Amino acid sequence: MNPDPALPQGQEKAAAVRSMFDAIAPRYDMLNRLLTLGMDGRWRRRAVRELGLPSGARVFDLACGTGDLCRDLESAGYRTAGFDLSIGMLRAAQKHRDSGRLHTPMVLGDALRLPVPTESAAGITCGFALRNVVDLGGLFAEMARVVVPGGRVSLLEVAEPPNPVMRLGHRLYFGRVVPLVGGLLSDRAAYAYLPKSASYLPAVDDLLGLLAGHGFESADRELLSGGIAQLITATRRP
Repeated sequence: MNPDPALPQGQEKAAAVRSMFDAIAPRYDMLNRLLTLGMDGRWRRRAVRELGLPSGARVFDLACGTGDLCRDLESAGYRTAGFDLSIGMLRAAQKHRDSGRLHTPMVLGDALRLPVPTESAAGITCGFALRNVVDLGGLFAEMARVVVPGGRVSLLEVAEPPNPVMRLGHRLYFGRVVPLVGGLLSDRAAYAYLPKSASYLPAVDDLLGLLAGHGFESADRELLSGGIAQLITATRRP
């Protein structure tokens, strides 16, 4: 895809993304369940399973938001830490920690410059945030720095169904219904931006090639739920 020229770029994009997620944090979990019809939970659990790492392995979750993926990683027996640029999201995650539903440490930090040592994790997850980073190649390079050789990354993102009928329905839902419902229940500008932000994503072959070019092998992409989401997995090259 080619990014919509009306969308922000560079540091303007980073600031816009941070402000947007701060604004929608209070109702983010509720709207995720509503707008995905509950499928987001299945996608996250699938992403965790595809890591295929031994119990007790350390896994970092990037753009961790309110901690949904962190909870699934905990349930799978991994030692986890979450990183996010949005203080609003981390405050929402703290409520889950206070209630005892989440135990993962959450850190305010940029996924492009993680405050962790080299080769300090066996795996990395990231849920629906590839399109929100300023430099996708820089993100993959930082993942390669942090993940041990033979470690795994498991990355969720939005997608478009290959079936033309489903694709039309998805475009109508994602482009019209999501902004409408999101605007009524949360922040109109943010939920208008989210569907448009998919245009930041490169073509699939380019995305997998970018992973391969930054130290990963066996890069694979699987469509989920008829193609409305995708799971990208890869192994850190020895």
